Formats: sequence, C-alpha cells, structure tokens
Amino acid sequence: MAPSKPLHLFLILTVTINLCSAELPSFREAPAFRNGRECPRTTWSSLDKHIHNPSIIHIAMTLDTAYLRGSVAGVYSVLHHATCPENIAFHFITTHSHGAKLTRAITTTFPYLNFHIYYFNTNLVKGKISTSIRRALDQPLNYARMYLADLLPAGVRRIIYFDSDLIVVDDVINLWSINLRGHVLGAPEYCHANFTNYFTSKFWSNPVFTAPFKGRSRNPCYFNTGVMVIDLWKWREGKYTEKLENWMKIQKRYRIYELGSLPPFLLVFAGEVEGMEHRWNQHGLGGDNLEGLCRALHPGPVSLLHWSGKGKPWLRIDSKKPCPLDSLWAPYDLFRYPSLFSDS
Repeated sequence: MAPSKPLHLFLILTVTINLCSAELPSFREAPAFRNGRECPRTTWSSLDKHIHNPSIIHIAMTLDTAYLRGSVAGVYSVLHHATCPENIAFHFITTHSHGAKLTRAITTTFPYLNFHIYYFNTNLVKGKISTSIRRALDQPLNYARMYLADLLPAGVRRIIYFDSDLIVVDDVINLWSINLRGHVLGAPEYCHANFTNYFTSKFWSNPVFTAPFKGRSRNPCYFNTGVMVIDLWKWREGKYTEKLENWMKIQKRYRIYELGSLPPFLLVFAGEVEGMEHRWNQHGLGGDNLEGLCRALHPGPVSLLHWSGKGKPWLRIDSKKPCPLDSLWAPYDLFRYPSLFSDS
C-alpha cells in the first residue's frame, strides 16, 4: 500500500496545476460597429509611432484575468454608443504572464477592433508599492496608469484612461473633445471632499508633506483616477511619472496614506486638474473599499457609470445578490454562461 504523504503531495500538485491552467471566461462575439456617414475615414497604426492623427480617439485600459469581464463590458459600451467607432483605438496594458491569453480573448470577442497591446514591467513598481486597505489596490498593474507616457507611442498626444469596472452610455467623442486649457490632466472634480480621510496623521503633521494643498492659487479637490483625459506630451515634458514615483517612495518610508495609487495623483495634481462635468464619472457604485454596499447614483445627468469600490457588478450578479444599479451594467456583459446541458 502506497504511503499517504505522496498522495497528499500529488493532490496539492494537481490542484495547483489546475489553478494555473484555468481558462479565461468565454465571451459572445460582439457585432461589428461601423462609422456613421459624418465620420472621417481614417486609420491609426502603432507603426505610425510619431504621427499624430487628430481624428483618432485613443483609449487606454489595463487587462488582467480578474477584471477581464469588466474590461470587455467597458469596451462594448464605448463602441455601442460611439458615432465613429472605427475611429477609436484601444491601448491595452497587461503583463507578460497572461498577455497571450488576454490578447486572444479580445481578438475573438471583438474581431473588428483596432487595438494594441503593451506589456507593463511590474518591476518598475514592485519595490515602491505599500500595502493598502484592499488587496486589489496593491496589484502592480493598478499603477500602470502612471506610465502611459512611457508605454504609448509618441504619436499618441492625448489619451482617455478608463478603469475596467465602468460602462459608457454616451458618445465618447464628447469626453475626448474637452478643452484641457493647458492642463496636463482633466477629470471630474469633487471639491467638498474631506481630505483628512485620505492621509494619515503623520502626513498632516509634516508641513513639507502638506505643501501641495496650501497656497491661494491652488484649490485641491478630490478626483477619481479611473476616468482621466491626459495630455501625454505635457506629461512627458513635466516628468510627471517621476513626481508620482517620488511620493510613492515617501509613502514607503513614512506611511502617509492608506489608499493604493490615488493619493500620489492627488498630491501631484492638487489644484492643477481641468474639471469636467460629473456626468463623466458617476463613481462609487461598487460601494466602499471594505464592504461594497449598494449605492445610488449621484444627482444629475449620467454619461459614465463607474463601479469603483469593492463590489463589482459581475460578481454580484453571479452570486444572485445584485444591487439595483447592476442592472444597468448587465446589458453590456458579453460573458457566455456555461450551458446547463452537455453532450456527455
């Protein structure tokens, strides 16, 4: 009779292999979205690295296995509401570990999509990330938005950055065409936020740390980094990636905040964000970062719904415990549910 220990080792090994080789979700193929007659006929290729084409809308998103279902819904929502969907170029940031699988998933789901894959070197941030209040906020890919200017070709002058837990219910060209008025970054702002909650007592007790929030010409406001319009040329000129990294290094040493990648943006861009209508980021629909309770929409019109926070609509729908607003996300879900019947 074989000893029990090797059997246990075999079972552990088998489970590990199965987990590592788990397939990505399967999605229905999206329809081919075509331009309206008023759209300029143009294309953009990553081969045109130094050519700026103002008729192309550039959108950046991260791709990972945990949020792929949200990313697919987000892309589908953008295309569905766009007047000129063929003039949109998607720039997906991922890692080498699952890059081939994720690329294949996007290609099969959106056969007509103009997209490009960029691999993010997670070693750039692994030594700079501090633990936060939620593990998902600590993933290296969550910091890739800081490196868009380095990852994307020089010909991409402006980019819209979208998180993977949102849907767009308006023509994205209305967001793309906002006037940044010389600013590097544009986003909906919330100027009545209590900044005390975003930073530790060690931060507030040090005047060197709090300097970005002082001065008559600077009016610091909260903004959610899940929806941003960025002038990449100005970003490169101002070396904003280095400025964000500097705050991450300070955080690593002094522990001045508890939230992942958001506080460095608040510190670097305090008072220097071009405010946009709140309709472009109805955020917080995923609830807080600890419990993820259901939330209602903010007052006013809606162009984009964002399930920032712990609760994600696809997880709540699958668990049969959806929030009321999750029904607004569901129509853009291309997830192919397994059949109840099988040939076997």
